[in-house]
Amino acid sequence: MSSPPPTFLSSPFDPSRGRTPKSRFTYKQLSQLKHNSTTTPLRVIAHIDLDAFYAQCETVRLGLDPGLPLAVQQWQGLIAINYPARASGLTRHITATEALKLCPELRMVHVATWKEGEETWAYREDGERDIATQKVSLDPYRKESRRILKTIKEALPKETARVEKASIDEVFLDLGAHIHDILLARYQELEGPPPYDDASEFLPQVPSSVLDWGADEVVGTGEEDGEVKDPDWDDVCMGIACEIVRHVRGAVQEHLGYTCSAGIARNKMLAKLGSGYKKPNQQTVIRNRAIAHFLGEMKFTKIRMLGGKLGDEVVAMFNSDKVADLLEQPIEQLKRLGDDTGSWLYSIIRGEDTSDVNPRTQIKSMLSAKSFRPAINSFEQGVRWLRIFVADIFSRCVEEGVLENKRRPKTINLHHRQGSQTKSRSSPIPQGKPFSEQALFDLAKNLLAHVVVDGRAWPCVNLSLSVGGFEDGITNNHGIGGFLIRGDQAKAVLSTGITRSSTEYGAPPAKRRRTKGNIANFFGKRDGPKKDFDEARMVLLAGRRESMKMPGMDTDAEAEDDEGDAFEPPPDRHHEGESPDTGDRPLSPHPRPCATLVNCGLTFDKPSIHHTSTGTPPSAQMQTNSRLQNDMSTTEPITESVPLHQQTLNTYFCAQCNVRFPSSAKTEHEDFHYAMDLSKEMRQESRKDPAIVNSGKNTPGQNTAGRRQGGLPGVGRGASSTVRGPGKGQAKLRFGKGG
Repeated sequence: MSSPPPTFLSSPFDPSRGRTPKSRFTYKQLSQLKHNSTTTPLRVIAHIDLDAFYAQCETVRLGLDPGLPLAVQQWQGLIAINYPARASGLTRHITATEALKLCPELRMVHVATWKEGEETWAYREDGERDIATQKVSLDPYRKESRRILKTIKEALPKETARVEKASIDEVFLDLGAHIHDILLARYQELEGPPPYDDASEFLPQVPSSVLDWGADEVVGTGEEDGEVKDPDWDDVCMGIACEIVRHVRGAVQEHLGYTCSAGIARNKMLAKLGSGYKKPNQQTVIRNRAIAHFLGEMKFTKIRMLGGKLGDEVVAMFNSDKVADLLEQPIEQLKRLGDDTGSWLYSIIRGEDTSDVNPRTQIKSMLSAKSFRPAINSFEQGVRWLRIFVADIFSRCVEEGVLENKRRPKTINLHHRQGSQTKSRSSPIPQGKPFSEQALFDLAKNLLAHVVVDGRAWPCVNLSLSVGGFEDGITNNHGIGGFLIRGDQAKAVLSTGITRSSTEYGAPPAKRRRTKGNIANFFGKRDGPKKDFDEARMVLLAGRRESMKMPGMDTDAEAEDDEGDAFEPPPDRHHEGESPDTGDRPLSPHPRPCATLVNCGLTFDKPSIHHTSTGTPPSAQMQTNSRLQNDMSTTEPITESVPLHQQTLNTYFCAQCNVRFPSSAKTEHEDFHYAMDLSKEMRQESRKDPAIVNSGKNTPGQNTAGRRQGGLPGVGRGASSTVRGPGKGQAKLRFGKGG
């Protein structure tokens, strides 16, 4: 039996055999570098972090000397402090008053704020005193962040650039493909195919024994002979990366005036630690041979994901916060935290991280929020803050290109916190309609109305609004399917479009109460304490009426919700002895279902229809409504020369509701009051005579035939079928012979 042929594998230099020195890395690993592989040991990642970014933005905006101490103020706290101010002992955990005591020459700049009634944010002299009526705006810093990101991309080759925006002031760069191109250009011996066409062959030795690191901070190995060893190709890749990052940082400072620090290592976790190792305006290189020494002297609580609850749990379990102490623990001990967590922790403290650099730099969502001190207590207050949130979000959406149909969000979300209870409501944003600030505000207002109607909404300590699901718009011609709406979008048009995704904390969810024959329970009480509830409910009912309108329907249709129940008229808001104020004004072509909403200037939810406030003349309202009806019922363009006239409507005044209605609604409105009175009478009778409620039950000695002779026809398949008595409420109804 013949023996198998010998296998010849190349290997690094072996002095006993006198072979040519080789690298520790293979041609396969070099090829992986070209494709930005996360597993190649030649991989190089850079993390660029702006130095005290908010403070730098204000220094550049105001044209100040970077050497002067400066802090960015938000109300009475400090959110950013530059490095000259930090030299005086200032930290972000002190107040503005304490900061001035430590550093009298400190220049404090308050962040820009949004204010209701204004179309954009602004810097204000008295911003710190208006916490109850203003909201912080970070738009100036977002704008500068986009400029910096653009400069970084322009400093890198477009074909090989791989950039991930990690936050407003930091980015990750995967430099693998760029380094690969430079390697082949500088070292001709790497260009050809591997020996024997075997990708597992080792690369040739590095021709140079000394690398120039410039002014970079190079982390040592902690060994006496650690720097004596000749560099390998991983060190060469690190050196090339240092040149690239120095060029990028120089471009940012030259064109925009900002300084930044950088970390260069083989993965994202190490690179981020390196960028904060030496600051400001420096870059740190963590070579592969120095990883163990770099991490061994560090607290693991500085590692991402280990600075919060998980880090506290690890400290409590092993009574230490040093990486060196955790390295002594076997993986079985670490898995006491859980199998997945223990395995991840075992790898991360050894510098292993294969997370990818995501080149997606476009945002996925936008958030505008406010914590209230003191808390807000009414629907009207919440609506005022929603107006500010919407203005904030819409201005950022405009920068994303929503008006040019480049990108637009798909969903809108509202988060409401009352005590320890958090509620969330979401709704799709109709994609077939123009994206406008008013449409966004209408959707947001209806989400808040749903929270209020559900109960337990006040006092509110935090309110936030966000839009998400951004997608690229269609800019070229598309098929007929692009003009249609389906699924959730169609439901949003035909109904309120509200999706409940709330998670309530700290208290069990309230049980839904059953309503028994009391029509008023569907509409709430009509006294003063229910004003806030009534406002929110009427917003929802009005939105449902608008969503149910179809092309060609009369805009004066009676107010009904999607269940067909007529809405309850608003409470009497006139003082006793006064008559409703009609004056000489022409009657509006629409019945006003809620005086509270009209007086507050609130509009109803219908993204496809832009409603006007009560300040708009009735003729303008009728003209707008007529145009919208034409737009929904035909595809022909609307001409401005078509004369539009206001219709004269016959109305009648309901003394019980203290509101005027169209004459066509008189019959149904009187039926509504009849049903209310009947319901009230039934409840009173049932409390006085329980026998009425139990009139349909069998009594001793009563047979089925006797009940049938009472005037109600029997129901059943056979003569012996049991027949129930009159239903609840039927005992009080009296029908004529003709009925």
